[in-house]
Amino acid sequence: MTERLPGRGRVRTLALRWVHLLQGGALLMPFYLLVNVGIGVVRPDMSQFLNTRPGPQFLAYGLSLPLVAAAGLIPVLRALESAAARTLCELPGGTLALGPADSWAARRRSAVWFTLHVGLGGLLSGASLAVPPMAVVLLAFPLFPALRGKHWAWPWDHAGSALWTAPVAGFALLAALVAAVYGAGALLARCAPVLLGPTPADRLAAAERRAADLAVRNRLARELHDSVGHALSAVSLQAGAARRVLDGDPEFVRQALAAIEETSRDAVAELDAVLGVLREGESAPATGPSLAADLDALVARTRATGTEVRLRVDEALGPLALLDAQVSAESFRVVQEGLSNALRHAPGAAVDVRLERQRSPQGELLAVTVENAASGAAVTRASGGRGLAGIAERAALLGGTARAGGEDGVWRLTARLPLAPAEREASRPQRAVRESTRQESTP
Repeated sequence: MTERLPGRGRVRTLALRWVHLLQGGALLMPFYLLVNVGIGVVRPDMSQFLNTRPGPQFLAYGLSLPLVAAAGLIPVLRALESAAARTLCELPGGTLALGPADSWAARRRSAVWFTLHVGLGGLLSGASLAVPPMAVVLLAFPLFPALRGKHWAWPWDHAGSALWTAPVAGFALLAALVAAVYGAGALLARCAPVLLGPTPADRLAAAERRAADLAVRNRLARELHDSVGHALSAVSLQAGAARRVLDGDPEFVRQALAAIEETSRDAVAELDAVLGVLREGESAPATGPSLAADLDALVARTRATGTEVRLRVDEALGPLALLDAQVSAESFRVVQEGLSNALRHAPGAAVDVRLERQRSPQGELLAVTVENAASGAAVTRASGGRGLAGIAERAALLGGTARAGGEDGVWRLTARLPLAPAEREASRPQRAVRESTRQESTP
């Protein structure tokens, strides 16, 4: 592939911008003809001058521009003009808005752009039609006596040395036309990002859509990590425990294999639910876990690995089935992540799980605590893993808090979530946008 020469690139740019201006002139014609018809109806005596004298023609041109500006307020026009400007002005992607002008601020900008494009295009289209033939006549004037026999309305003599000033004037006319086209094209290319680019409202709407998309993506990532990640960790430990006692404790091996079967089945079901959301969109139905329906099975599967799990549920909570569905689901994920961390980082250590009702100035809270004894290496492990970060995000989206860390030889994961949905509704959208924006900026 040969490298394009800079000169050829400039010629191509000039040619494309010239076509863009000719397009503007073509768009002017319906408005110009409409004004001509209107002038003919109002002033029939001026109709004969519209096609013969420049003064009335420029008057019709000027009167057509307000109609052009009014047409520029049509919302879909911004998308059409952006497509033409992006191609013919060779503007980089992302500088122009792609959709219709939804706000009045965007429509006003589009109207100014359309008037500028069509106005300059009309003038330079007329010049492109008139100047080249005139320049050709001036260039050929000294060489053809037949041309000198005609009467021309210009200041040069028809004979003598002054004849050779005609070609100079012809070249000057062509150069002036090219310079005018170059200047008008550069002006349109400079104004296009300002007038056809996204408005602050467009940028805000795009940021909100981006934040919503990131929130959905992060939610799906959390679900996959918490469900499938925990299942794989549990299956691995259950299989290892069964292998170690294969000959000495067949009953434990049967229990471990049954737990592996159940864990794998549940993981596949949750994976199908998450993939269904990916395929069908955010509104697709997806069943989530709950404390009432899934906590006992989760504890049983963990115990099948040989780990002692002590579960204590505060009687003040009442029946777990009466908890808010989202609070119950996120609390289950907290317990699941705590058990996964214990299995992964402190195998064999006993795990305490507590669900308690607490009071705070903000209202009633559900406190979920998962703790286990750990070695020094486990206690000092970093708390920035994906699972712990996901738990913090889940708690923040509900208006709660989460904390994980080691102290005095104990690793403790604690989450406090508001029990009443009404107490967190006001802060949820803002927290979601902040959380999504933070995720977008994280490398």
